Amino acid sequence: MPNIIVKGGSRPPWVGLAAAVWVEVAAGNGYTFPLYSPALKAVMGLNQQQITILGVANDIGESVGLLPGIACNKFPPWAVLFVGVVMCFLGYGVLWLTVSQTVVGLPYWLVWIALVIGTNSNAWFGTSVLVTNMRNFPLSRGTVSGILKGYVGLSAAVYTVIYNMVLKDSASNFLLFLTLGIPVTCLLMMYFIRVCTPASGEDSSVHVHFLFTQAASVLLAIYLLTTTIVTDVFSLGNAACYTLVAIMVVLMISPLGIPVKMTLFPAKKRSTPTSASNLVAAPVAVEGDSTPPTEQPLLVQSSSAAYLGSFLENEDASDVETLLAVGEGAVKKKRRPKRGDDFKFREAAVKADFWLLWMVYFLGVGSGITVLNNLAQIGIAFGLNDTTMLLAIFSFCNFVGRLGSGVVSEYFVRSSATPRSVWMTVAETIMVIIFILFGLGVDGMLYVATALIGVCYGILYSVMVPTVSELFGLKHFGVIYNFVLLGNPVGALLFSGGLAGTMYDIEASKQGSSTCVGHECFKVTFLVLAAICGLGTLLSIILTIRIRPVYQMLYSGGSFRLPQTSSH
Repeated sequence: MPNIIVKGGSRPPWVGLAAAVWVEVAAGNGYTFPLYSPALKAVMGLNQQQITILGVANDIGESVGLLPGIACNKFPPWAVLFVGVVMCFLGYGVLWLTVSQTVVGLPYWLVWIALVIGTNSNAWFGTSVLVTNMRNFPLSRGTVSGILKGYVGLSAAVYTVIYNMVLKDSASNFLLFLTLGIPVTCLLMMYFIRVCTPASGEDSSVHVHFLFTQAASVLLAIYLLTTTIVTDVFSLGNAACYTLVAIMVVLMISPLGIPVKMTLFPAKKRSTPTSASNLVAAPVAVEGDSTPPTEQPLLVQSSSAAYLGSFLENEDASDVETLLAVGEGAVKKKRRPKRGDDFKFREAAVKADFWLLWMVYFLGVGSGITVLNNLAQIGIAFGLNDTTMLLAIFSFCNFVGRLGSGVVSEYFVRSSATPRSVWMTVAETIMVIIFILFGLGVDGMLYVATALIGVCYGILYSVMVPTVSELFGLKHFGVIYNFVLLGNPVGALLFSGGLAGTMYDIEASKQGSSTCVGHECFKVTFLVLAAICGLGTLLSIILTIRIRPVYQMLYSGGSFRLPQTSSH
């Protein structure tokens, strides 16, 4: 791997986090499928199962991130982002040509592939900023994950506001915005997403900065929900709409206030025996530092240890360098990693905990994505004419689940070493209850069920991220994390495309129409999803019991500490 320049100083990690907010919102474009899927269905003359299979393509694209995961260890973040920019432009460009009928008669298979390519940009965007920020804030993984994944959850509401208030419910104009607007945004943010000297998690100011960022995201979420309700109830003029959108943009910029504050009111420097920057021992250059990389301070003072592995090293030379270090006594002889150490993918893939985590995630998120992909049809089946509000509610509650689970899991993991998977158990238990009530057609459940499933979906997404990093380390986090993410498209293919789409068309045919009305349309689907989440709950309990000792080791002192064998 080429020598990566590490940006020194205390401000760059926060500048990168502020820029990552915009990239993560861009990375949520996969949630917009319900906004333009009716137009695709009408223009191409598709039935519900065909449109559901396009929804599966949407999920496959945004969740297949093995290549971005590998690329994050080989290339700088800007290069990974740039690949996403190209894929976004090409994929959504074809969809725009289809819906706008600029090109007539494009085959179904080409549209399917274009949707996979367009939404796969999410994997490149999200992996780049998530991996970079997890490494820039290694002692606050749950908090960072909650913030970044929270903004992804809010993205659907952001796009809904743009779709309704700026583009006036035009699917064609919206796809043109996705084709051009997202790539331009990510190109502008590209310079600021970079590897930095890790921020100290023990500094009290870091805690305050995270609180500010979380408060800003909560304020944005409340504002988006309020704006969606106002526009749904009242008819607003163009001037009012544009003003509301401008306020939304200001709220999205607000995390930039942290580095601005640090510039205007710099904190006094304190000398500490060990700083968080020492957590990364790698032969990398710090920008603005004339000292050669091999002369930087290291965790272990040894002539060969200067070349020992961090996540930035070239893997090909690691075995030889480890042998040199062993000869000098700098490290112990190489052994298989234990949970909490840095795992390569093939080492993680033979662990029972890895597959338990994958199954829990697959069963829970697969059920949640089934609801999201069919949200418009669910709303119509339950008597709604405009399902935009359902998407806004799901988006807001998805955000609450993501941000809230990051905060809550971080508190309990530090105070009592509670495994984060506990919250996955809670989420899937709630989903079991909701799906049973939903399937039985209990009156008044539509909005409540949508909200609670949104919260649970967000919890499962957000909690999985730091759990992977804590069990299997940060060195190959991008690859391992993205493999777990494959549970999303697999679940969508089986539960949404296979189960929900088929049962909907069967019920619609009984009614003699292509549109199904009544709770019977999704009754079987919801009851099966309840059983699936029940299995997920059981597996999550087993996983929690197994990994409890790992969390007691990592958080025994009330804060995260790297295992002695870790090469961070």
